[in-house]
This record gives sequence, structure tokens and C-alpha cells, in this order.
Amino acid sequence: VPKGRIRSDIIKIYHDTPANGAHFGRNKTTHKIRQRYFWPNMIDDIRNYVKSYLPCLQNNHLRQKPPGALKPIEPPEGVWQLLTMDFHGPITPTTKNGNKYIIALTDVLSKFVITKAVRDCTASTAARFLTEEVLLKYGTPKCILTDNGTHFTAAMMTELLKKIGVTHLYS
Repeated sequence: VPKGRIRSDIIKIYHDTPANGAHFGRNKTTHKIRQRYFWPNMIDDIRNYVKSYLPCLQNNHLRQKPPGALKPIEPPEGVWQLLTMDFHGPITPTTKNGNKYIIALTDVLSKFVITKAVRDCTASTAARFLTEEVLLKYGTPKCILTDNGTHFTAAMMTELLKKIGVTHLYS
């Protein structure tokens, strides 16, 4: 069990030197050190060292997709010009009818909301809700804004919106 400064020297040798692979990430460095050493909080010490090692920070690229750029939405000129639609859930407990999602449609200007409890979050459910609960009762809006969920990007939804002349915007 190494003590004091020897711990940081061990981490430095195993992480920084070419003989030990040089600049492996946290997991490989931890694995190599664990084969020969142990001390309390060793994993935390290694993680903090690797996470704060400047050359690695400067040269390693993030391996996750960067967030998409936000685009401002122009305010609508009137009611029923821009609607937003989304699914919420799954919600527990499930209702007696087996509904575990809520689909909601909101007029951006007036904040008028139409909601319905539904069993699933599929494109057919979204299309049925839009047709039966919105279009047949309130008429056709100019634009509908949704996220990029498969239930909104599916061909069924795209075709429905195209047929009724609604512009489909994605957030």
C-alpha cells in the first residue's frame, strides 16, 4: 500500500510514460495500476489525475455528439398559426384502459391546449389524435412543431401533414 506522494508518482508513471502505453484513459490506467498496487480511494485519485491532465484535455476529442444548435422560432402572427405537439410519458400507474402516455398539442400564441391519454407513442397514434381531436374539431393549422421522435418523423405523419398542407417544423 503506497503512501503520500508515491501514489501520485505511480499514477504519473503509469499514465504518462510511453513504456506503459502513454496516456491511456481512466479505465486502462486503473486496470494497469490495480494489477500491482492498492490504496484507499485509488480509483478517485486516478480519475482526478486523468481528468485534469492538460495534454490529454487539449488533444482528446469528446466522444459524444455535440448538442444541436438551437434555432429561434418566429412568433406566430395569429392563433392556430403555430402549434406544438409532443408525447409525455410513460406515466405510472397505467390507467384502467391501458393508457400510459399523454399526447399534447398547444397553440403557441394563445396557449390553448388539447391533450389525450393514449396507450402508446406511435406514428399512428399521433396521426389519429391529430385527425380526430384537432383537425376535425378545430380545423387545419398553418405549422406544427415537433421533436425528432420517430413517431413524428415517420412517413405516415409526413404524408398526413403534406396532404393537409401543414408545414412540419422540427425542434
